Amino acid sequence: MKKIILLAFVVLNSNAFTQKFDGLALTPPMGWNSWNTFQVNISEDLVKGIADNMVASGMKDAGYTYIVLDDGWMTMQRDSVTGNLIPDPKKFPHGMKALVDYVHSKGLKFGLYNCAGTKTCAGYPGTRGYEYQDARFYASLNIDYLKFDWCYTDGQNAKESYTTMSKALKAAGKPIVFSLCEWGSNKAWEWAANVGELWRTTGDIYNCFEGQKDMGNWKANCVLHIIDLNEPLRGYAGPGHWNDPDMLEVGNGMNVNEDRVHFSMWCMMAAPLIAGNDIRKMTADTKAILTNKDAIAVDQDALGVQGWRYASKDSVETWFKPLSNGDWALCFLNRSAQPQKINFDWKNENVSDTLSNRQLNAAATTYKIMNVWTKENSSTTAKPFTTTVPSHDVVMLRLTKQ
Repeated sequence: MKKIILLAFVVLNSNAFTQKFDGLALTPPMGWNSWNTFQVNISEDLVKGIADNMVASGMKDAGYTYIVLDDGWMTMQRDSVTGNLIPDPKKFPHGMKALVDYVHSKGLKFGLYNCAGTKTCAGYPGTRGYEYQDARFYASLNIDYLKFDWCYTDGQNAKESYTTMSKALKAAGKPIVFSLCEWGSNKAWEWAANVGELWRTTGDIYNCFEGQKDMGNWKANCVLHIIDLNEPLRGYAGPGHWNDPDMLEVGNGMNVNEDRVHFSMWCMMAAPLIAGNDIRKMTADTKAILTNKDAIAVDQDALGVQGWRYASKDSVETWFKPLSNGDWALCFLNRSAQPQKINFDWKNENVSDTLSNRQLNAAATTYKIMNVWTKENSSTTAKPFTTTVPSHDVVMLRLTKQ
């Protein structure tokens, strides 16, 4: 009898640690990450400045919550006695816990980075073999988000490595959003819904609009290329488990219209919105894009359904995304170098989404149309929608039942 009871305890206890925390990231996470602009050139003053500006710029009010320090926050060696990671005392003279507390005092949340391998991508100590110890360390710092990369992982199995870290976070007892950053190489969308809250579906992004950027021994992805890679995976996304097409490059060098495409399509794809620009000195255009609450509302919609490419003609794509309360989002994306005219007759279109079991039947129901970017709301689906989409731009609409 004792053996049976003991076995039952082991099974139950094991099952307890195979489940991630409940209730995290029920909408795609929103925040800021240091890597795209600063790489390893990070500091206490930088993070405080970002936190202050997150509040002052209106980004916090728009929904941005997490400040995530990427690679380079620790020293090159672990503590020789405890084995713990050591926050770089030159970059963070008051220690990491004090910085976490500062960010929390602003009503924001804090995240850190590490790697499933023996080293991080920049050569700092990785987590391989230290999963439970590092998870306890993160819990002691009271962080809220962990981005977990995939460098220096020769011989490792991705599912096993990420599952081990997920169990370690659960065992440490502090609810922490777990971001799997293995670049889509191991198809995490097929196995990670119970491991983390978001997983990368592609290689790294670059601030370019179409194609790829040659980085020497690897290629970074431009916005349109990432969209094409991420779109077929919509069936795997939903509340608490999101496809992550990588961080935002808005404000990092593309044209304003291309930034608008980038942001709109990430919202249509229910993607995490993790800004990667220097928000301390962003332009008015960049701020307007990043804080457009109507676009963000599409991304953060509680239904949690990723949009899809409904049609493509003459380099113009038509995307739909079902929303709560019977609403819909629609985005016309012009991938071409020329303006393109649109004439969309609602009553002749059969918009049916088998994933969400939703239909947009404009012949039976009239919807009010709001332009997400211009804020115009004078038309309805009672008559065809006509417009011109500029080159490398979007027209994004929200449809609401009258």
